[in-house]
Amino acid sequence: MESRVEKVILLFKQGYNCAQSVFAAYADLFGRDSEMSFKLATPFGGGLAGMCEVCGTVSAMCMVAGLAKGITEPGDKEGKKSCFELVHVLTDKFRQENGSIIRKQLIGLEPCVSVDFKRKLCVEQVRYCAQLYRNVNDRKYW
Repeated sequence: MESRVEKVILLFKQGYNCAQSVFAAYADLFGRDSEMSFKLATPFGGGLAGMCEVCGTVSAMCMVAGLAKGITEPGDKEGKKSCFELVHVLTDKFRQENGSIIRKQLIGLEPCVSVDFKRKLCVEQVRYCAQLYRNVNDRKYW
């Protein structure tokens, strides 16, 4: 799984946005090809199309969680609950480590209300989400 983390960093350094890098590095585990993954994740980069809202790495991590635990039947309340719980675990852990899940706070454009705020470069957040999802993939949080 460490190679997945390295792949995320490589994709980001090649110029893919944060969301594309995280999502594409894991999507093949669920039968999704790179081209579709890059296209689907494009608008989540920069905190939703550059609007600095929810960090693109967090959005991509949630998209991967959806591939892993998302539902296909509208009445699957237990499946939906399970998927939402996983997303809550992931976002809570990200928030604990980084102080926020909001990009404008993470990059210092807006004050962060968390006293534990740690401003990091995007590449560090890409790495962190890849590692966090690796733990989930190892069923540490399932």
